[in-house]
Amino acid sequence: MVFDYLEGGADDESGLKHNRAGFDRWEFRPRRLIDVSKREQSTELLGKPISSPLVIAPTGLNSAFWPKGDLALARAASKAGIPFALSTASNMSIEEVSKGADGDLWFQLYVVHRNLAKSLVSRARAANYSTLILTTDVAVNGFRERDLRNGFAMPFKVTPRGVLDGASHPRWLWSYLTNGMPQLKNFATDDASDTASQAAVLRREMDASFGWDDLRRLRDEWPGKLLVKGIVTAEDAKKCMDVGADGIIVSNHGGRQLADLPVPIDALPDISDSSSSANLILDSGIRRGADVVKAVALGARAVMLGRATLYGLSAKGEAGVSDVIAMMKEEIDRTLALIGCRSIAEVSRDRVSRRPM
Repeated sequence: MVFDYLEGGADDESGLKHNRAGFDRWEFRPRRLIDVSKREQSTELLGKPISSPLVIAPTGLNSAFWPKGDLALARAASKAGIPFALSTASNMSIEEVSKGADGDLWFQLYVVHRNLAKSLVSRARAANYSTLILTTDVAVNGFRERDLRNGFAMPFKVTPRGVLDGASHPRWLWSYLTNGMPQLKNFATDDASDTASQAAVLRREMDASFGWDDLRRLRDEWPGKLLVKGIVTAEDAKKCMDVGADGIIVSNHGGRQLADLPVPIDALPDISDSSSSANLILDSGIRRGADVVKAVALGARAVMLGRATLYGLSAKGEAGVSDVIAMMKEEIDRTLALIGCRSIAEVSRDRVSRRPM
């Protein structure tokens, strides 16, 4: 059931296939006879240098994959010189991750309850998180058939099927028994003691009334960088920038909310052309270094890695995450060489084209 939670999508899961197929619709237009003996993939994002155009995406319930999974992801990101985003639905608290990991920490906000959201934002500011991400595409939870079939929920439900499932994965079961039941630590503090709010986040019942005026107030209250996630249209991207956002995360939530949404890589060029933001981040479907280079060519400053690094986390913990990041960097480097770019900064729209049908 844990693998299904990681791997699954919404509805008939066709969104997962569409996200991957979107990258296949673009091919490179390499330039030859260029000295690419030395290559550089470092860049700048939100005014800070990063070693590669990569960000670890905010993902929930990471301790279901590996003990203290949030911290393992954050530490691997710090070692790699890229940002890490902590989810509201993390199993470690804002403060625990801040104390346990160096590097550039971002916090992703789900608005479940207005007062609770305000408390989470204040805690992130006090814990020196540099960037706040408002996720906008979870007004209600997506229909995830695998999770419903498996009864996947937090806390884990003890059912005969669940017991059999756990017993058939003894290494995971031993880790689960020795490290205790994963909890939503951001909702287990004195500042977040509202039981109704805790129950709501467990059911992923978000505040569906949150609107543009609320985003303006959030912008006024948050002194750091503000990103808006879940945007797939140029119209919404422009409105976000008009409100004062520092950047846009073009995302369909990895195909986990609604199958029939625009594919982010296809939506990116229009958003890039119409947006005043230099800080566009692409999320959803990235699996290879070539995907990253295509996203940069189409207007992204960086991409978010979600499932990709969670596969590494599930296999080997922090070391597995570091392995995935290293593989991504190696593939980005190889792709730059093979398309005739000496740096990620040289990657532009003319290096890709739509593949002939």
